[in-house]
Amino acid sequence: MFQKNNITIYTDGSSRGNPGPGGFASIVVINDERVIELGGHDKHTTNNKMELMGVIEGLKVSLGHVTQDIQTVKVYSDSKYVLQGITTWIHNWKKNNWRTAAKKEVLNQELWQELDKTVETVSQKKVKIEWHYVKGHADNPYNNRADIIATTSADIGETKIMFDGDFTEWHKRFD
Repeated sequence: MFQKNNITIYTDGSSRGNPGPGGFASIVVINDERVIELGGHDKHTTNNKMELMGVIEGLKVSLGHVTQDIQTVKVYSDSKYVLQGITTWIHNWKKNNWRTAAKKEVLNQELWQELDKTVETVSQKKVKIEWHYVKGHADNPYNNRADIIATTSADIGETKIMFDGDFTEWHKRFD
């Protein structure tokens, strides 16, 4: 899962009410050496917006750590909305001037455009992005940690770095 020459990102989003106060999380593991946990919030949002923000912010953090030896960024999300959107739907949305097949405006269009731009920036660095689905609220400790960060961020209303340090120290909590 965590490998040299890779950046691995676990993301999550949450809202207390839909809409309501929300939070997002990005756990960025760089080269299985360093971990950055980021949590963020919005006072009035939806779960889908926070899921998108988790991915966007995780990719932005990873951009600062892409070096010549990084080959792949692996993004893990429990949001089928985000994963289907970025791997399937977005291509037609862009062709159709950000309209759905039903000719309606794409919901969360600004965030989708920001995600698209961020993905393009990562790709320009000759880094492959892999998208992976992980079942939420299941037996994945990293996704569960992202869920805790997202819900905590929604509850406390803060955006901050929760952890920035050594992978081995961070990983001890999962052993």
